[in-house]
Amino acid sequence: MSEPAYVVVGVGVLITNKYGQILIGKRSSKHAPYWSIFGGHVDPGESFETCAIREIKEEIGIDIQAPTVFGISNNLQTHQQEGKHTVSVCMHVEYDGDIEPQIMEPDKCESLMWVSPDKLPEPHFEASRNAVDLWLTQRFYRQNA
Repeated sequence: MSEPAYVVVGVGVLITNKYGQILIGKRSSKHAPYWSIFGGHVDPGESFETCAIREIKEEIGIDIQAPTVFGISNNLQTHQQEGKHTVSVCMHVEYDGDIEPQIMEPDKCESLMWVSPDKLPEPHFEASRNAVDLWLTQRFYRQNA
């Protein structure tokens, strides 16, 4: 696969509940069968916060408020495997809304569940794993080897 001449910026949103669990989905598209937190690519002229709010509404039908940046992930393993270089802005929001998250894009996600962040199901998508690791270790960035 030829490498693009640019780096794609995305957001990954770590959604926690009052029990400290995170919401993840099992991908059904190009990245199947990987599990991952939710998020997507930043559109030109879009803030990270606006992107996170938009992507979460599109993907799982819930409204989130005031997501905050807690880390940055340079996804080099995915670049080596797929030829696509992404940098993920890792964001957090606690969700305690009345609406239960649901799959809005079944062509991209086949199931979702709340899990303990220290017991991620496998296989797990690199950007998501990196975000969860940064969250658990309370680091902003980890240099890849």
